[in-house]
Amino acid sequence: MNTKLEQRQKIRYRIRKKVMGTATKPRLSVYRSNMEIYAQLIDDNAGVTLAAASSKEKDVVAQKVPKTEKSKLVGQSIAKKAVALGLNSVVFDRGGNLYHGRIKAVAEGAREGGLVF
Repeated sequence: MNTKLEQRQKIRYRIRKKVMGTATKPRLSVYRSNMEIYAQLIDDNAGVTLAAASSKEKDVVAQKVPKTEKSKLVGQSIAKKAVALGLNSVVFDRGGNLYHGRIKAVAEGAREGGLVF
């Protein structure tokens, strides 16, 4: 019998087989812990992180809002950094999590910030 973590890992591998980031269309990878949320723009061809944002950044921590709202702010922050790099389209990688709640909030925040996926 698989544990919840093992099942999520299998889902992650299944997603990563299909989702690939390039320099012009990077992968927006989202990691969710119990308290924080992290987002990265990754170029898989070169194996580099182009930009990163998290709920630990000063401008996000300064706002005393629930975790879902923080996730939306992280999405907007990563979108702002992507637009500054001249990127406007990405491939979304939910990291094995359901597209729901905080993961969905990151995606919505990124879309509001001007990213297309």
